[in-house]
Amino acid sequence: MQVTRALEPFLPLCQRLMPSLPAAPGRLAGLSAALLKATALEIAILAGHLLLYPSGIAQERRAALPAGEGGDDPARLPTQAPPPVVLLHGFIDNRSVFVLLRRSLAQHGRHRVESLNYSPLTCDIRTAAELLGRHIEEICARTGSSRVDVVGHSLGGLIARYYAQRLGGDVRVRTLVTLGTPHSGTRVVPLANAHPIVRQMRPGSAVIEELSRPAPGCRTRFVSFWSDLDHVMDPLETARIDHPDLLAQNIPVTGIGHLALPVHPAVAAGIRQALDAAPEDAATAPSAGGLTVA
Repeated sequence: MQVTRALEPFLPLCQRLMPSLPAAPGRLAGLSAALLKATALEIAILAGHLLLYPSGIAQERRAALPAGEGGDDPARLPTQAPPPVVLLHGFIDNRSVFVLLRRSLAQHGRHRVESLNYSPLTCDIRTAAELLGRHIEEICARTGSSRVDVVGHSLGGLIARYYAQRLGGDVRVRTLVTLGTPHSGTRVVPLANAHPIVRQMRPGSAVIEELSRPAPGCRTRFVSFWSDLDHVMDPLETARIDHPDLLAQNIPVTGIGHLALPVHPAVAAGIRQALDAAPEDAATAPSAGGLTVA
């Protein structure tokens, strides 16, 4: 009984995660331990991110390419060089959220990684997608690469998907990895509807409806990581991509919350596998079994 009382604040989330969960104390305690651990991790990540946030407010400076890579002469680009990676943050955030992911990518050979900051005052996903398109065109012109890979967290994934699926960006985006992105719309925090871009992330919005329309011939490969403890996704499955015309793979993540998705090393490893996989290997990389975070 003491365990049950202690869990009362979490019961709605428990019921949402496992609606058929029996009231067995052992199973409830096991689920509560996972929730408490994930919540503690989310709080720690939030605290660390608040410290880093000022460092990511300004747009990053474009670093010079290593000798022999890209520049004004596309012929000098090594044929084996992987495409540049573009990182796109979530709502009311900035590029500082990707500090650890950038380090992980660089340690495994992805040295051409760039982030785009869009303003927290941005009020339209379509406008942000057009900005992303201009940013990607500039990267391709500067590096000599014809395509890029994109990793988008939360709203960033929705912006990148709109660009690839609705604005012809599939010509430029080879692989789009989304982390906790509300592909079908999320109902969380109704009071946030005062912000127009939040209203666009609701189920049934015009933007969500556009993304559900046919997209024959879309060339981008989509990989979506979605977590069973993501408090921002309601319902949880909204972070999956379910579209008959898209080459999409959904990777379930167990044991971490929304803020941990762009930070946790297990997810970073899955992202690297997704980016390194050739299109014909999409069904096997990462493994269909998903990621379990101990």
